[in-house]
Amino acid sequence: MTHASAEQAPSVPGQREAAEGRDVSFWRSHTQISLQPVAAPSILGLYGLAGATFMVAANLAGWYGGPATPLVLFPFAFFFGGLAQFLAGMWSFRARDGLATAVHGMWGAFWLAFGLYSVITLWSPVLFTAPGALVGAGYWFIVLAAVTWMCALAAVPENLALSATLVVLAVAATILAIGWTAGIGAAVPIAGNLFVAAAVLAFYTASAMLLQGTLGRVVLPIGGRGRANRPGMIPSQPIQYELGEPGVKVGQ
Repeated sequence: MTHASAEQAPSVPGQREAAEGRDVSFWRSHTQISLQPVAAPSILGLYGLAGATFMVAANLAGWYGGPATPLVLFPFAFFFGGLAQFLAGMWSFRARDGLATAVHGMWGAFWLAFGLYSVITLWSPVLFTAPGALVGAGYWFIVLAAVTWMCALAAVPENLALSATLVVLAVAATILAIGWTAGIGAAVPIAGNLFVAAAVLAFYTASAMLLQGTLGRVVLPIGGRGRANRPGMIPSQPIQYELGEPGVKVGQ
């Protein structure tokens, strides 16, 4: 019988730990790994961001508006942009997506607050035009812009379409913050048009992710390091039970 030389590296699970004097057999026999895949939460989050941003931005740009505008905006902002996007941010925790958690959690919370504020102004319109009200709102957009800039930077290696969306969103938030805090009225419609552009990019990114998830191939490229970026390419080979769980079709 021959013996393995000391120079040979252990190849059987557990041999390396045994050679190093560590006993992990208990943990190996008592460890269970469960795979619980979830759909990309950013599909919902980006659609919510696109819808709410477009509605509010079109008003800021001067495309429409009147005394009853807050009545139209608050349900869109609160539910479509706020609740849907905030839920997407929380589901991103389960998907272990820190970037999506930050983006959708932050902007979802903002849209919830914006919807609530719009409701309040229906009963007290003076609150929106009171001295210092717009300045305070401008400072909130300073915070939003700062966090959005960092998220845009973090998205560059992962998703170029998302990064572009966040860059335009951050630029618009920065201009609006300057306009409201410095009292520069001409900056508001400029910011509004940029927010519309951000909404269009968010819609494109969400649609690209949706089509890729349902068709299993790239339809609209989103870019990013290590990604399949040309239409028709298969982004990945999913690991799943071929027939799905009992009573569940593959793809549900």
